[in-house]
Amino acid sequence: MQYKEFGKENTKTILLLHGGGLSWWNYRKEAELLKQDYHVILPVIGGHAGSGQPFVSMKKNAEEIIAFIDEHLGGSVLCIGGLSLGAQIVLEILSLRKDICRYAVIESAAVIPSKITNALIGPSFSSSYGLIKSRTFAKLQFASLHMDDDYFEEYYRDTCLISKEDMIAFMKANTSYALSEAISSTSAEVHVFYGEKETKQIKESAKMIASKIPECHIECLSDLYHGEFSLNHPDEYVNMLKRILSQSPRLSSDEL
Repeated sequence: MQYKEFGKENTKTILLLHGGGLSWWNYRKEAELLKQDYHVILPVIGGHAGSGQPFVSMKKNAEEIIAFIDEHLGGSVLCIGGLSLGAQIVLEILSLRKDICRYAVIESAAVIPSKITNALIGPSFSSSYGLIKSRTFAKLQFASLHMDDDYFEEYYRDTCLISKEDMIAFMKANTSYALSEAISSTSAEVHVFYGEKETKQIKESAKMIASKIPECHIECLSDLYHGEFSLNHPDEYVNMLKRILSQSPRLSSDEL
């Protein structure tokens, strides 16, 4: 797994995990805004352009990030956030290590498996994969994602570099992901965001996440589609992060 880092001289660390089919540039604008005050790390999820490895599973990606935090960051960080596939990996990290971070930000995460969609992924991508290198097809797909136009070239470049096997693997993992019961043990304060214009599955998933985590805050973002918060509104996303991170630190049970 590869990592892009900003503000390495700062002691407070934020990790942000990109959505499926994207890459670290999902959070590039946020990193530029945060780097004066925070050490921002943007991992490239396995199976994506620049990761240097295939996509194996949510758990494998989560374990690699935990190992990175243990080796380079003293075993914990201030905040971990993610979008969609990245948010699912964040939830997996919280399930595997309850005290890995003080805060977590979950955007547009699906935790209700879709058996029908999952079953269709293999046949669908096997027959249409060849189209991804067509700019015309890519522009149509890009438009459906409601992303700002200035992301297109990076989106097109990196999508073309994802193998069919990896694309099928992470899409199947995304559509079959379910919360681990261990998530209820996390000590992190978790903030869940979803767009008003997202699917019912995402909205119901947000409620399910909130029901499983002891300290969880949930917010519906008016007039937004899937992933638009971090991708299209970096200033608002950073303001949200700073508001959360500026709260008075909570005392742990050991500190009481």
